[in-house]
Amino acid sequence: MKVFYTLKTKNTLEGCDIKKKLMEILACPIDKHHPLELLIFEEKEEIVEGLIICPECSRWYPIRDEIPEMLPDELRKEGEDLPFLKKWKERIPEKILLEGKPFNLKAM
Repeated sequence: MKVFYTLKTKNTLEGCDIKKKLMEILACPIDKHHPLELLIFEEKEEIVEGLIICPECSRWYPIRDEIPEMLPDELRKEGEDLPFLKKWKERIPEKILLEGKPFNLKAM
């Protein structure tokens, strides 16, 4: 399930908080692709858990504890990222589960 947000007026985003507004300007730190896709798994006043996906290079960046973790591959930890993919695998696109970078579930 993809979640996209559209501008309601020049300066506001319909029903969204500041972090969702940032999706309008965020680019992939690896290939600089824009726009990125946002999947929301758990939301309260902020996005608690979700996924930011670069459709160009198939990199994915988790949102955990309300913090988007947009780190380069060499700073990511497989031991933290794979459990996140497993936890939300029913809501993550198959392409990311099987081909996502830097880690995926294909080898499992």
